[in-house]
Amino acid sequence: MLGSNSEAPAAEAAVSDAAAASFATLTKKLSYLSAADIKRVREAYKFADEAHLGQFRASGEPYITHPIAVAGLCAGWKLDATAIMAALMHDAMEDCGTSKVELIERFGAPTADLVDGLTKLDRLHFSTREESQAESFRKMLLAMARDVRVILIKLADRLHNMRTLQAVQPAKRERIARETMEIYAPIAHRLGLNQTYRELQELSFQYLRPWRHAALSKAVLRARGNRRDIVERVQLDVEKAFKTAKLVVDVSGREKTLYSIYNKMEEKHLSFAQVNDIFGFRIVVGSLPECYLALGVLHQLYKPMPGRFKDYIAIPKANGYQSLHTTLVSPLGTAVEFQLRTEPMHLVAEAGIAAHWLYKAHGSGDAQHLGAMWVQSLLDIQNETRDAAEFLEHVKIDLFPDSVYVFTPMSKILALPRGATPVDFAYAIHSDIGDRCIAAKVNGESVPLRTPLRSGDVVEIIGAPSARPNPAWLNFVRTGRARSSIRHYLKNMEAEESLSLGEKLLAQSIRAEGLQLPAGDETGSDTDAQLWQALLRWAGLRKRDELLIDIGLGKKIPAIVAKRLAALQAERGTRPDAVTLTLGRYGTEDGAPAHGTVVLDGSEGATLQLALCCRPVPGDSIVGYLGRGEGLLVHTADCGIGRRQFERDKEPWITVEWSDTPQRNFETAVTVLLTNGKGVLAQIASAVSGAEADIVHIDMNEERAGQTAELRLLLCLRDRLHLADTLRALKRSPSVLRVARVKP
Repeated sequence: MLGSNSEAPAAEAAVSDAAAASFATLTKKLSYLSAADIKRVREAYKFADEAHLGQFRASGEPYITHPIAVAGLCAGWKLDATAIMAALMHDAMEDCGTSKVELIERFGAPTADLVDGLTKLDRLHFSTREESQAESFRKMLLAMARDVRVILIKLADRLHNMRTLQAVQPAKRERIARETMEIYAPIAHRLGLNQTYRELQELSFQYLRPWRHAALSKAVLRARGNRRDIVERVQLDVEKAFKTAKLVVDVSGREKTLYSIYNKMEEKHLSFAQVNDIFGFRIVVGSLPECYLALGVLHQLYKPMPGRFKDYIAIPKANGYQSLHTTLVSPLGTAVEFQLRTEPMHLVAEAGIAAHWLYKAHGSGDAQHLGAMWVQSLLDIQNETRDAAEFLEHVKIDLFPDSVYVFTPMSKILALPRGATPVDFAYAIHSDIGDRCIAAKVNGESVPLRTPLRSGDVVEIIGAPSARPNPAWLNFVRTGRARSSIRHYLKNMEAEESLSLGEKLLAQSIRAEGLQLPAGDETGSDTDAQLWQALLRWAGLRKRDELLIDIGLGKKIPAIVAKRLAALQAERGTRPDAVTLTLGRYGTEDGAPAHGTVVLDGSEGATLQLALCCRPVPGDSIVGYLGRGEGLLVHTADCGIGRRQFERDKEPWITVEWSDTPQRNFETAVTVLLTNGKGVLAQIASAVSGAEADIVHIDMNEERAGQTAELRLLLCLRDRLHLADTLRALKRSPSVLRVARVKP
């Protein structure tokens, strides 16, 4: 602008006035800051105003109105000057191209770190919007783990965006509302920010279910008019009772949010008329003992409903919430809920983790620790989960609003999501305890590891030094920490097994070319190292282990890699050795199997599996299929499914054979046709037991009323001869008409 000679458009002047008025409003909210701090905030405002000059929101307002509104919400929590400055500049790096270095030079590293934590990652690095969002979300949560002000500013940002969402396109509106409902509202709840949590939920519900929101809104307005007399009468009765008891209390009415009413109707299949606790009362007392005295006064006034009393003072919620909850029957027969708490409890209940800044003078010293355990669990999940989408999945699992409260044998209380199991409990204590868990006792009695825990349970974990996580646990664990720890262990185990298998397969394939596998990085010569580097460049990988793991997982075919390695060795003058070639193709060396043969001894893991279609056992003729990314899958030679795979893709098939001394028993399936009658299952079990086999699983067809029935047994056996003995034993049973091994 050049001064009085240049004519500024009227609209621009109005915009400038609006921004100035907005900042003047913000300054009033910052009265708790010192003059020096307000000066720093003003500088940040000027910087943000210049950076966003010419930018407008979807509503047509100047963009600067959004950062000012976000800063105003943060000022409502009385956050410090650094956080208010970061709130004003939270979009400067993302939308205006401002660098972190520039922010450090002008406003210092703490403010720049907060702004950086709030900045989304550049989408050009990602193939999909989901991948970009997941990575940006992970970045923000890890920044929050270092400084909780990051998430407070982000929640203020999201809250203002939700309040102004009407101006956005419908598709984008729904996406933002769904993301808010699934992620940001639960985060606000986990951090105890109940006012923010309720408003985010309510606004998301309004945009995701507009018709239902409108219908419920009208119904609540009608109910408010119809029930006004009841509410007023209950309030008068309650105030009179406390006056008689000489207890000074603050009684205020409260109303359920539309979303919580809708949720209750959905979950319990109720009509609106059946939801009778829309209105309730909050009673704030002077001290902790008075909470329980006030409860006694209420229970003398009206009859309590059985099973509807909760003491969150003795056992606080995971986010630090404390109150007594009781539901009473009013004189007109309606249920009325009461919440009783002290003033500090009320402050923490409404503001949660923000109470650390908001109410320092009121002595809420523990408020800064709210959510600390959850934040720590985020860091644990991050250490075990490198994939951003998987990290986001684990965090979503961890954002359960409902909790159960269980005890260790030493009486320490742990809060876990509803439906959590002893395995979740074990991982909540320590990942090592979870990894070595083999059994659990609940209230002194042994229970299956998949048993859902209930509030008040005393849980004892039994472990063994040699135990390892079971992949089946992923079907029932409920916490992100348990899920990420189990997956992390399984990935590591799979990588180790794939590495060993890949090295074995490549060594066998290169021997067929009449050559030896070059030594690894540590033990090999310079020539060996150069060979590996050239091979890795050809494969598009960086490390020798990565190539061997890919071979073990079937992502690369060992014969092709061996031919390339042979060509590289030929370029350096190495020629095939006749003795090695002969050994590789026809003979054995030190008792090792012939070329291309992988030996199965029962110790196979995630990368070497027996096909479930034919379930081979020692003695069967077998072949191995190196599935793409699935490791080595072993079929019987006559398996129809295996044959079809062979016809489609002949290259990945390799020779496998059984070890002379298998280390364990193997499972296979048989069908038994029998005559229905009393005690036939006992006869079958006795025949299998007599043959020294075990029944792992039993299935029966659904035609139970007929004269015959067909059973499918999953048997655990040593080998093919043991299977033949077991089938003969079953045939001798008088009720058995036919028995056969299951073949695909």
